[in-house]
Amino acid sequence: MQKNRLEAFSDGVLAIIITIMVLELKVPRGADWSALAALAPIFSGYVLSFLYIGIYWNNHHHLIQSTRQVSAAILWTNLHLLFWLSLLPFATAWVGQNYLAPVPLAIYGVVLLMAALAYFMLQQAIVIQQGPGSVLAAALGADWKGKLSPLAYVAAIPIGFVLPWLAAGLYFGVALLWVVPDRRIERTLRQVGE
Repeated sequence: MQKNRLEAFSDGVLAIIITIMVLELKVPRGADWSALAALAPIFSGYVLSFLYIGIYWNNHHHLIQSTRQVSAAILWTNLHLLFWLSLLPFATAWVGQNYLAPVPLAIYGVVLLMAALAYFMLQQAIVIQQGPGSVLAAALGADWKGKLSPLAYVAAIPIGFVLPWLAAGLYFGVALLWVVPDRRIERTLRQVGE
């Protein structure tokens, strides 16, 4: 099967997720700085989640670039990833309305953890379908960021019940880690001349 429909569908779902999140931003009641400042927790949650969706969109693009054909397993693992990412607007809104409350912060972390695991599963489905000598298998290498991120989420979830600022900092730190472009796939595609 060709990958075009998977790419188009994924791009559309991610665009809808961002749209849902931005619709949660309400106009402040009042016309002074304090009215705007009251929205800071909601806006900061939106910025972080927008950043995460952007990171997933960017990395998903590179991931699919390295894929020639898609299989049923790839389609289903891609849907699995999109499912967890589609829960990000809910988790973002809940954290924004209950700033640094432990349970919403933990749910936010669970959504991030499950999305990271789903992305890993998608990578593995592609490697299995394309073989161990594939472009993606060569590009992934040790994948230290891919291994460190779920560990940070696993740590942040319980930490949030004691030190919510630290948990939020870990979520932000992982996002910053991934903002630096991951050029492994790009570089490997160039080397093999694709």
